[in-house]
This record gives sequence, C-alpha cells and structure tokens, in this order.
Amino acid sequence: MKKQAFNPFLPLDEYIPDGEPHIFGDRVYLYGSHDQEGGETFCMGDYTVYSAPVDDLSDWRCEGVIYSASQDPDSAGRPYMYAPDVVQGNDGRYYLYYCMSGERGFGGYFGPISVAVCDTPAGKYEYLGYVRYPDGKPMKKYVCFDPCAFNDGGTIRIYYGTQYMNESNEILAADSRKLADVQKRYNKTAEEILGTPDNVNGACMVVLEDDMLTVREDAKHIIPYEADFGGHEFFEASSMRKVGEKYYFVFSSQKNHELCYAISDYPDRDFTFGGTIVSNGDVGINGISDENRMNMTGTTHGSIIEISGQWYVFYHRLTHKSDYSRQACAERISISDDGTITQVKITSCGLNGAPLAGVGRYPAPIACCITNGRMPHGSNSIYTESFPNVTHSGNERYIGEVCNNTLIGFRYFEFSGTDRLSVTVRGKGGGTIGVYTEIGGDCLGEISVLPCEKWTEISSAVNFPCGVYPLYLVYHGTGKIDVLDIAFPQNG
Repeated sequence: MKKQAFNPFLPLDEYIPDGEPHIFGDRVYLYGSHDQEGGETFCMGDYTVYSAPVDDLSDWRCEGVIYSASQDPDSAGRPYMYAPDVVQGNDGRYYLYYCMSGERGFGGYFGPISVAVCDTPAGKYEYLGYVRYPDGKPMKKYVCFDPCAFNDGGTIRIYYGTQYMNESNEILAADSRKLADVQKRYNKTAEEILGTPDNVNGACMVVLEDDMLTVREDAKHIIPYEADFGGHEFFEASSMRKVGEKYYFVFSSQKNHELCYAISDYPDRDFTFGGTIVSNGDVGINGISDENRMNMTGTTHGSIIEISGQWYVFYHRLTHKSDYSRQACAERISISDDGTITQVKITSCGLNGAPLAGVGRYPAPIACCITNGRMPHGSNSIYTESFPNVTHSGNERYIGEVCNNTLIGFRYFEFSGTDRLSVTVRGKGGGTIGVYTEIGGDCLGEISVLPCEKWTEISSAVNFPCGVYPLYLVYHGTGKIDVLDIAFPQNG
C-alpha cells in the first residue's frame, strides 16, 4: 500500500527550495537550492536531489549530493549556489545550470551562468564551464540570475534575469544615487547599465549551441521591461514549460510570495499575463490580502509539471522565521480548455491525490496555515520578534511560539466516524484549543491546555462531521505553547 504524501513532501529535516521538477525515464527528479535547517543565509548546502516514481509521489528517495559549491572555480569569493535547473542535452547527457552568490544574496547578480554535466540525472556532476560567447568571453548580458534550462525540440534555451521596478534608464541617468545603487547591486559600470537600450532588468532568454555553453543567439528580453501585469510583474525565478503548442513562462512576481504565469505562442516574445498559480500565504484566495496572509510569506520559486496525466505546481514555504530555511511543497492544479490556471489553495495533502485519512497521528509542521492574524513577509533576514512558526530543536520539528488567537490549519482530512482529537503540546501557556472545520464557524470541541514543561498529549471529544473538511485549531489562552503533533484516536 502506498504511503500518504504530505506538504512538505520531503522529510521534515530537509530544505530544498526553488524546485524545478523534471521527469526523466520513469521518475520525477526535484532539482533545487539547498537551505540549511535554521540557516543564517540562503542556500548554504550543496545540491541534493530527491526523486520519486511517477506512479507513487509519496515515495521520495534521496539521491544524495550531486554537485558541491567547491567544484565551481568562483566559490572562494561567492560560496553559495543559487536556484539551479537541469536539462537533457541533444547528446543525451544532463546539464546543470546555476549561479553563485555570497552572504544574503550579495554577489548573486554578478554572473556568469555556470554549467556542470553528468551522464545520469542524479549522478555526480562535473564542472563544465560557463555560458559564453564564441570568443570565450562570459555571457553577462542583462543580469544572470535564476537560470532555467529548456530543450525546445532540440533548441537549447536558457531563461534568466531579475527585475527591480521604477529603474528606467531615464530615471537612472537623472539620479546618480540610484544609478550608484544599481551599479553596486549588479556589479556593472554606469556605461553598461545606461548603454543597455532595453534596460538591464527583466526576463531574458539566450539560445545555446549543442555544446550547452556557447551562445548561438544573443540574449534578449522575452517580456518588455515596461510591460504591465497589473501588479504581478516579473521579479525572478524564471521557468519555462510547454503545454500543447503554448509556452508557459512561470515566475515569481513583484509580490514575491506568489508564482504567476504568462502565455505565448512563441518562446521568446508576445507573452500575456495569465494569473497567479499559488501564493505561499494564500494571498488572493477568497479575499485574503497581504494584511491577513495565512502564513509568514516570502520568496517563492518553482514550476508546473504534468505527472501521469495530472498537473502540479511545485513551490516552497518558509520556516524558522526567515527566508533561509525553505521547504518544498506541491499542489494539484488544472489547466482549463482555454489555457488558464486558477489559483489554488495551499494544502497539507498536495501530492497525496486524496484527502488525508482522519485516523492516526500527524506531525504538526504539515499545517498549511499558521497565523496569529498579523504574519510578516520575509525580507532576506531572520525575524527576532515572536510569532508562530515551524522550527526545530535537536531532532524534533514542531510549531513554536503559538500565542493567543493563533490558527493552525490542515487541508484536508476525510472524517468517517472520527469523534476525538489529541494534540501534543508543551509550554508555559494555558487555555483552550478550539477545533473547527471552517474559519469563523462553529466550534466542534475544545481541548484544555495546562502549563507543561515536557511534551504532553491532551485530548477531547470532538463532533467531527463525516466527509472531507479542513481542520483548524485555534489557541485561546495566556502565554505561549509549542505544538508537536495531532492524532485521531480511532473509535474514541
């Protein structure tokens, strides 16, 4: 029997954000950055790959480290490897594209795009070189960042770039301070910046020769810098997929917490905004705004993929009150006949293919909604103020700093005769945990909480309805508690 799949779908002590899923053979491979648990900056680990059979997305296997930062000649000055992608070349080998960076992103825009190669999807990759012009000069046109590799029927396309708004060449030419800031951010001269007619910012694409290194067609913008996407303009995290005859450009928008998409008949122009696919704070769902986001939000990066006839979006969530410990998640999506994708809610059962069973024990960190009603947005830092968050101590992963009015939500469970709920907690707080299947709905039961230094399982009868529902727990009390897990004792 297959296991149940949760979000996050990798082990709770694993942190692989910026996920690019690809099918090679009969397995799905997840390529991404590698954060450290409780890390102090982005991407502190070497590239580690997980894979799963296409017919069992609960069975993820660690393939091990495929590539180390020390293998890149530039690692002494910029020791961290950012969001990568892998593509199979026309020679049958596998090519890894990535960019290097320093602490907290400094140097991540300096370029060039590095390349490594392997004979298998998840073997030991070896450094090959960097994307370059035929004369050997590194290709650093625009801003080399977050490369996506795409084999378009034999044509190798690399999508990349970043975009900071309100930095037109006209504004920069008239404001020396702003120009100096952009020079520092991108490590470019004033002449390089102002001499780029269509702006150094933006979503870009370059076509490579079959050697996977040499530029065949020079880089160009695929979306004009001044394009209006209604507040969802491109920021970073380029990813390209082809659905039928249409090209889907998936990206992280200026809002930073959402993956959006744009569609075109062409791989390099005429993209029109499609909408938001997923937000890691559910912003945009049922009137949820930035002010009442359902989680701490922050960077996101991912893509869409069809697996065994079902489409999914892969993205990541934040933990440890920072942008530096992010975990891979996925949700089912639908692509309508007219090509549109409707934004989906974040869930606890994304790859499961069905609601989670309303029996047994579940770790609290699979909660898809964790909010005290005023959750922050990540900002390339570690927050010091107290708010509920997924964290760890030793070998334990749990939700910490749960305060009065904190909501912890799990979507979705299938209840059939379930009449009791247990919660394992610890902390100095005391009060009650209310149980709901609808935010603001009727309370189905209350669990009393008393101060306890060690993990203590507490429970109560709960009047669960039969059927598929979310599960929301709301803590009302004084002081703070931690939550380790929840359980549904069968038959009371």
